[in-house]
Amino acid sequence: MARIAVIGAGMGAMAAAARLAVAGHRVAVYERGATHGGALGRYARDGFTFDTGPGLLHLPAVYRDLFVKTGREPLESCVELAQVDPASRHVFADGTSAPLPNASRAGVIEALDAALGAGAGERWSALVGRAREAWDATRRPLLEEPLWPDWRVLGRDPYPALRRRGLFGRGRGPTTATLAEVARRELTDPRLIALLESHALAYGFDPRSAPAGAAVLPYMEQTFGSWYPRGGMRALADAVHERALARKVEFTFGAEVTGIVEKDGRAAGVELADGRVAEAEVVVAGIDPARIAGLCRGREPWGPDDVRPGPRPGDRAAARLTVCLALRGARPQDAVHRTVVHTADRGAELAAVFGGAPGTRDAGARPTVTVLRPDDATTRPDAGHEAVTLTAAVAPPGPEGPTAALTQVADRMAEAAEAAVPGLRERILWREVLPPAAGESVPGPALAGQQGRFLRPGNRTRIPGLYAVGGRSHPGGGPAHAGMSGAIVAGLIVNGDDWRGST
Repeated sequence: MARIAVIGAGMGAMAAAARLAVAGHRVAVYERGATHGGALGRYARDGFTFDTGPGLLHLPAVYRDLFVKTGREPLESCVELAQVDPASRHVFADGTSAPLPNASRAGVIEALDAALGAGAGERWSALVGRAREAWDATRRPLLEEPLWPDWRVLGRDPYPALRRRGLFGRGRGPTTATLAEVARRELTDPRLIALLESHALAYGFDPRSAPAGAAVLPYMEQTFGSWYPRGGMRALADAVHERALARKVEFTFGAEVTGIVEKDGRAAGVELADGRVAEAEVVVAGIDPARIAGLCRGREPWGPDDVRPGPRPGDRAAARLTVCLALRGARPQDAVHRTVVHTADRGAELAAVFGGAPGTRDAGARPTVTVLRPDDATTRPDAGHEAVTLTAAVAPPGPEGPTAALTQVADRMAEAAEAAVPGLRERILWREVLPPAAGESVPGPALAGQQGRFLRPGNRTRIPGLYAVGGRSHPGGGPAHAGMSGAIVAGLIVNGDDWRGST
């Protein structure tokens, strides 16, 4: 039995902690904040509750596996999960509305044909079919296995723009096409293009620079479905925390780690802000890899040939602006859980999010807005009220922090959301604008292509006994990917650094 110190109580860190405890290790988690869950936060006021991070779960099998491997109680006995149907409704700039059913390829084809005209569904389905090939080629190396030492092979885009030989292909062809280029070439209808690009934007990616293989994002959602935990996504974080506690994982909150202790060339514990040292044979760091190097006091956790932490020159990811709305009046029975209201000028939106100065946006431009109105009595004080959450992509605030311009963006978001909730602004009892922190961006999942620019630092480090876990490490962000990161790290520690993943 080894002593293992875990830095942070995010979803990936807690998933790793629970798995390691079941394997017989003594696990202690040190979280500098006051609670667990990382990005799966909650805002509560006056009987209303809102998710402040991702609003839906995709790939629920990740957490089903976690609960099966860490105890007798399955996930569904700890969290009430429901498929969201329709999975989403899209309101396009011309006023067209397309409700898309959950996890039904045939249903999506029919819905798109009905909303956008004959042939639209087949064009979308053909693209998703090609995305499946990219998914099949990259699922294991990007999601289920530790990052390959020869990670540069993942720099070749798996999207089959042209038929090529081998895993990622070595023949001639447009191997560096972006998602936006694929959308224009294969979809042609501006509404279908907006549909595809909105998936990238939701994960913080600029479709003009994201690889064509980012088409796996709508494939993943359409194939495995969209799920909502009763009580919101925070309920999933609570369930994972409770499972870790049941497996005897120790949690200490308000405990900031200020250094990683080394002894005889390997990680040997953590130093805390109050001067204490927690000794351990293994350290799992569930924090931004860029911070890990600082805790190692000059020793580089990743070598020059590894995927390096932090953005590369020219890279830019989006942040998420969240607006919580407490509404008067009951939620209509036919209300859609998730509606995406598309901007009338996607080019201006992308320029504002990815091409402008940090923290700025044209206050006159309407962003693409995701409107969440869950049919969940736990989110509101009574049946005569409704809790609605609006989210939109914005440029990460600069060092000065959020600016007044974000309040104007919030106004535009509410205006756009009228397309999903008629009479919305007249129903507002109060609103709370939750801007991203300075420099904070959405941690997107790892993607193949573009010479590896969209990969995340590997879970193994060059310092023996030190591992990285969570949304900014391999295989990237989002609740499902963070959970897979925890599974990979636990596999490496339990089975050794030559472990290649589950079969």
